[in-house]
Amino acid sequence: MIVKAIYENNLLKPQEKLDLKEGEEVDIEIKSKGGIFGLLKNWKLDSQSLKDELRETDG
Repeated sequence: MIVKAIYENNLLKPQEKLDLKEGEEVDIEIKSKGGIFGLLKNWKLDSQSLKDELRETDG
């Protein structure tokens, strides 16, 4: 199940009703909505390797 939630006052607040039993244990995967820059912020990329990759892809 994928549920949108908002983080407020150190708690995650689901934006819809959850079909869970009281006390049920769950695993949570957090994906921030930081956009493409949030995704790429830890990537190290140099322009020459990018050009090489594009050449290989383009033929």
